Amino acid sequence: MSDEISPYTVDQHFTGCAPAVRAVYARILETARELGPVREEPKKTSIHLARRTAFAGIATRKQALLLTLKSATDLQSARIARREQASAHRWHLEIRLDDPAQVDGELAKWLADAFELAG
Repeated sequence: MSDEISPYTVDQHFTGCAPAVRAVYARILETARELGPVREEPKKTSIHLARRTAFAGIATRKQALLLTLKSATDLQSARIARREQASAHRWHLEIRLDDPAQVDGELAKWLADAFELAG
């Protein structure tokens, strides 16, 4: 873990985005923090949510955000827009969200599983 201060901020990622995009992020963050301590790590093109390591990545778009979750398996769901096998036992699964209501029980379960993988 680096002690360097990032030149990027969370707020910068929401410049020019629809209000719903920030609301989706707030709901994801709230859901993740119910699991335990979560660090927000703003990067140049995304925001990482981390425990010991990152368990989620968030890339903002004007009308939606792309949530990438770490997973031990390839989840079969129509909600997953993109999937990538990162290693033998790690998947990165991307979900497009444009409404806070999409952060539902199913997504909360996926987030909890990713949180556990991040140690």
